[in-house]
Amino acid sequence: MTAKLVLYLHGFASSSQSEKALLTADYFRQYLPQHQLLLPDLPYTPFEAVAAIDEALQGRIPDAIIGSSLGGFLATRLAEKFQCKAVLINPAVQPHLLLQNHLGRYFHPVLQRHYEVSAEHLPQLAALVPQKPSAESSIKVLLQTGDEVLDYREALDFYQYCQLDVQEGGDHSYQGYANRLPDIVKFCQLA
Repeated sequence: MTAKLVLYLHGFASSSQSEKALLTADYFRQYLPQHQLLLPDLPYTPFEAVAAIDEALQGRIPDAIIGSSLGGFLATRLAEKFQCKAVLINPAVQPHLLLQNHLGRYFHPVLQRHYEVSAEHLPQLAALVPQKPSAESSIKVLLQTGDEVLDYREALDFYQYCQLDVQEGGDHSYQGYANRLPDIVKFCQLA
């Protein structure tokens, strides 16, 4: 099979060292070494995150995108732009509304640095809200009803024309993610 370019986008306050990112990287190393997996560390400010994605891609078009939470939000926009396959894990739908209740200074335990969520980031996120995907989009959405951060029903509505996979229970981190990697790879036509 021809080598493909796959982009993994982590969620807000996460990194390329998150459990899902590491599980994805290990899976690709073990089963799909012919493909290139990009796992950029995204800044916390929306426009800088978009610039970091552009820098990671270096003008190339990904064959598939995997995005978790806020990374799923960003992946939606990119999948429509590049007309490529995307799998979203508990994606954020309207992060500008969610984060207005979480303004302030935080510490990232993996990256060992402080970051701030400020009111000026909210309009940036609002400007990035993608169009509702159509039935022609190549997006699969993995949701767990026990997500304690995001209301999965918002994603059900926004992604209603996409391939939806809803599991009862679970949480925002998506319990059992490692077991879903073969399905993700199959949907993205990587194996």
